[in-house]
Amino acid sequence: MTVMHTYDCVIVGAGGAGLRAAIEASDRQRTAVVSKLYPTRSHTGTAQGGVCAALANVEEDYPEWHAFDTVKGGDYLVDQPAAQLMCEEAVDAIYELEHWGLPFNRTPDGKIDQRRFGGHTRNHGEAPVKRACYAADRTGHMILQTLYQQCLKRDVRFFNEFYVLDLVMSDGRVAGVVAYELATGELHVFRAKSVLFATGGFGRMFKVSSNAHSLTGDGPSVVWRRGIPLEDMEFFQFHPTGVYKMGILLSEAVRGEGGILLNSELERFMERYAPTVKDLAPRDLVSRAIYQEIKEGRGVGPNRDGVWLDVRHLPREVIEEKLPDVTEFARVYLQVEPTTELVPIQPTAHYAMGGIPTDVEGRVVLGEDETPVPGLYAAGECACVSVHGANRLGTNSLLDIVVFGCRGGKDMAEFAAGTDLPGLPERPEGMVRDLLDGLLGKEKGYNVADIRTQLQDNMFDLAFVVRTEESLNKMHDIIRGLGDLFGEAYVQDTGRVFNTELMEAVELRFLLDCAETLVVAALARDESRGAHFRDDHRLRDDANWLKHSLAYRDDDGSIRLEFKPVKMGPYVPMERKY
Repeated sequence: MTVMHTYDCVIVGAGGAGLRAAIEASDRQRTAVVSKLYPTRSHTGTAQGGVCAALANVEEDYPEWHAFDTVKGGDYLVDQPAAQLMCEEAVDAIYELEHWGLPFNRTPDGKIDQRRFGGHTRNHGEAPVKRACYAADRTGHMILQTLYQQCLKRDVRFFNEFYVLDLVMSDGRVAGVVAYELATGELHVFRAKSVLFATGGFGRMFKVSSNAHSLTGDGPSVVWRRGIPLEDMEFFQFHPTGVYKMGILLSEAVRGEGGILLNSELERFMERYAPTVKDLAPRDLVSRAIYQEIKEGRGVGPNRDGVWLDVRHLPREVIEEKLPDVTEFARVYLQVEPTTELVPIQPTAHYAMGGIPTDVEGRVVLGEDETPVPGLYAAGECACVSVHGANRLGTNSLLDIVVFGCRGGKDMAEFAAGTDLPGLPERPEGMVRDLLDGLLGKEKGYNVADIRTQLQDNMFDLAFVVRTEESLNKMHDIIRGLGDLFGEAYVQDTGRVFNTELMEAVELRFLLDCAETLVVAALARDESRGAHFRDDHRLRDDANWLKHSLAYRDDDGSIRLEFKPVKMGPYVPMERKY
């Protein structure tokens, strides 16, 4: 049985970007939010350290300084007009959240407090600046709760624990989405004039990741299989401070408050790699510095594959009051008392800079000329505007979701207001039903969890912080082989009610799609830029590679790459010195 629904606007994903879009769209059009999680369980809630804006509440600051840091941090692959727009709109976006009730930390005179964060500087790199607005180390959680409350106030219609598995197109424009209801096993077709994807990232392709188990690349994979390219997939950020062996994030706010990194010799090694900003260098530089320390034999831990995070010198009240969650993580997961002991950390897969290509209105665009797909939108981590370029600065992700979630929600509502409801193709749920029946129809085959483990282990070994042509070619062969195994995969649970095993199988297909586009794009880019570091091509090559990659899926399942130029602006590429 297929259940039919009709809305003007459908938003897929109930994290920060999806909720912010829903606030705008629901004020103008009949709007539904379809989410595989209950909204307040979305991954936005795990963001810890802050959301940045040049409020200048604590130190002198300007949006143009913020834009420069964003472009430089992104290793000049950032589309500069989009970055400038985001940084200019940041101030109003933060005050809007404040007026909606977000409980920011305060200065003694009652203003929103701000702290330092990696890569954020004053006067175009002169020295670190306090730009990150924060609510202890629970900023994402507070943003998520605040936005959800505003959605409830507006009576936004939520469909929770519905997995969107396909995009419905009709005559070249969006007609809706197909979703699987976890509680009943029924398929639902959501017919709509406009659809916005805000499904988050795909970090679960790696063994060590800060991403929740739900971040499996659903949105990018669904649109990719419908002919939409994916942009800059080779750029995946590895956060330098994950809980050792587990990947759970220890916020950059720890270093913003004065925490430092030490090697096995108890040397503050970041002074050698970034003498000006030291431990507050951008994440790609810190992750590679950690990798280099480990490679040269100065790592810590049982396998000497981590380093120390040291906060022992900080006042106890700073650790307990400004970093309560991070402190608790160290105690619970590592049995370490951070006020008196060193905390072992290692880089963890954290954030996708690439994704579904969009313009600054959130419209999904095709090719070098950026032709919009009528009615299709994306925002947040699953989208690529591109304001993060080759390496996202800390706190810019929470800013991205509120600025471009807002803009996407407005534009999708305006588009819906000016168009008629599209017709549906015959059997719109057909591809999804065939996929699910194929997985449920086998009595034996390959185990989905085993395939997923092979993917995660090998991506961690061969396509992580440091890559080579040899490692990437090997990884591509492995992914193709795992794809063949997935064709023979089966699920043991054939029930209809809460069949999470079935959904995990579909999520594995999403992960395989995203992993393959990442590896193919990384193979082609024979330079090092931002988070993409090729040990066999260690230098940045602006003459040949100052351009975005676009990965298309051809009819035979192979991947075809195209490229489009970076949108430049006032900031000319230069050496990244910190």
